[in-house]
Amino acid sequence: MRHFVTLDDVSTAEIETIFALTTDLKDKLRQGVREPLLPGRVLALLFEKPSLRTRVSFESCMAHLGGSSLMLGSDTGFGGPREALVDFARVLSQMVDVVVIRSKRHDTVTEFAKHADCSVVNGLTDISHPCQAMADLYTIRERFGDLKGRKVAWIGDANNVARSLAHGCARLGVEFVIAGPKGYQMDPALLDRFRQQCPGAKLSSTVDAVAAIDGASAVYTDIWASMGQEHEADVRKKAFADYQVNEALFAKAPDDAIFLHCLPAHRGEEVTDGVMDHDRSAVIEQAANRLHVQKGILVWLLGSHAHD
Repeated sequence: MRHFVTLDDVSTAEIETIFALTTDLKDKLRQGVREPLLPGRVLALLFEKPSLRTRVSFESCMAHLGGSSLMLGSDTGFGGPREALVDFARVLSQMVDVVVIRSKRHDTVTEFAKHADCSVVNGLTDISHPCQAMADLYTIRERFGDLKGRKVAWIGDANNVARSLAHGCARLGVEFVIAGPKGYQMDPALLDRFRQQCPGAKLSSTVDAVAAIDGASAVYTDIWASMGQEHEADVRKKAFADYQVNEALFAKAPDDAIFLHCLPAHRGEEVTDGVMDHDRSAVIEQAANRLHVQKGILVWLLGSHAHD
């Protein structure tokens, strides 16, 4: 039994396996084929945070693959005083094949996985968002045909998505540069850990957004105040005012660079309408690839070829 809580849970070869499954399943869907690779399998969703892309993509995944899904609300007692997490995990994992958790605290997901008898997938925590990073990297590879030697420029906050994306870039030979104001940059120790795992990885931080996007294949941003940071919104808006991805900044990227955003976007803050709706904006296909990549993840975890 395997989990998908962070990218530490998969080898580089397994990431490539998931991408191969993704391509196969996406191609078949284009042809109108929804191959029932997971008949009778049941997925449970436990969400402490609101969601559009994560919820709908996982529910659609299971429907396409011949399985079913259960969206479990607060009435089940998840995260509350009604029942200890260890008991909740042990019981639920007897009844379903995989659990997707979207949690306020990363420790909730790791503790759940520790006690579960089924696979657990991280649907977002305060620390990481590996499903999003996988979809991001797949989108870049799909657009350019390869990843090796590519560069991703992240403009803005060093949040959970940025951390997972930096890890994925290190694993797959993609240069990652994050540009943001002092006090909001990525922990150097984290980048050092990724470099140790992946010798030769090119990971760096800067305060210079223009320098960051020089030579970038993808320019990426996200909202400045993530869920749970709403009380910091005004302070962050001032801190990140010089890091808006607007038409002037995007014009300094290479002519074939694409724009990425994991959504939801606060148009007029971290990104302008002109960039969001640019003909080289890939935000919609990026969002759609959540469905396709997560199919690959689920088949890798639960399919007939999956291993203990």
